[in-house]
Amino acid sequence: MQNLTLTWQSAGGTAAVLYGGSFVAARVRRPGVSTVLREAGTLLALFSLWQLVGRLSLMSTEHALDRARWIHATELAAGLPDEASWQSAVTPYPVLVKLANYYYASMHFTVMIAVLVWVFLRHRERYAWVRTTVVITTAVCLAVQFIPVAPPRMLPEKGFVDVAAEYGQSVYGGGVGGLVQAAQLSAMPSVHVAWCVLVAVAVVRVSRSPLRWLMVLHPVLTVAVVVVTANHFWADGLVAVAILLLAYAAQSGFARWRARSTADVRPEAGRDRVGARG
Repeated sequence: MQNLTLTWQSAGGTAAVLYGGSFVAARVRRPGVSTVLREAGTLLALFSLWQLVGRLSLMSTEHALDRARWIHATELAAGLPDEASWQSAVTPYPVLVKLANYYYASMHFTVMIAVLVWVFLRHRERYAWVRTTVVITTAVCLAVQFIPVAPPRMLPEKGFVDVAAEYGQSVYGGGVGGLVQAAQLSAMPSVHVAWCVLVAVAVVRVSRSPLRWLMVLHPVLTVAVVVVTANHFWADGLVAVAILLLAYAAQSGFARWRARSTADVRPEAGRDRVGARG
């Protein structure tokens, strides 16, 4: 299964072109076009950074497997279920395994893009909140991923199986043209888990439809899929959710600070006007 992703150079170059187009559109007084181009450029720039991080590291990749083994041992010592046992319960059913591989490969970006477009078109006043959460969460995840950590599927001695490779569905194959393999040693934290929880929260918070709660199925399925396919440990997802919560807290704190600052400025302005009349 080919991983349909641009190189970091292609994504970065396209982002630059979109930013340029946004600037031109703003100058010719096309604010709607300018906004669309700017937002698309921001997301592509973030994607370019994600691809680049997969090729860089702050530590040697030689110890990526050792870190994965330490995470697995720590989870077992803490009493968490062994991911290998969850995977072994599903591997006897090829149809389920293939569906899990497809879900992992396709729904990560598809659902995120669909939700961002929906919020932008239907709930523009909430778009900045959702987009900023995506940017903060992904940026922090990328910063952590400079320390390479191998996914469980690279630990066959622990009972894990690379089911995507086994069924010819791996997204980590060689690239063709502008298509490249995704980073394989950036398992900690799981951007898959961070994004699936993020979009579920966005839909539940923004939408008023009773059907919005169906979106909760996406993070449930994603967590099951990343474990069954041995692409992530429980810890990868837990750290990702913690980062997401920090992103929400940061935005909430900034909003409260800005509200207090605005409230402090208004009385001063009122006194100035009174003094001027006197």
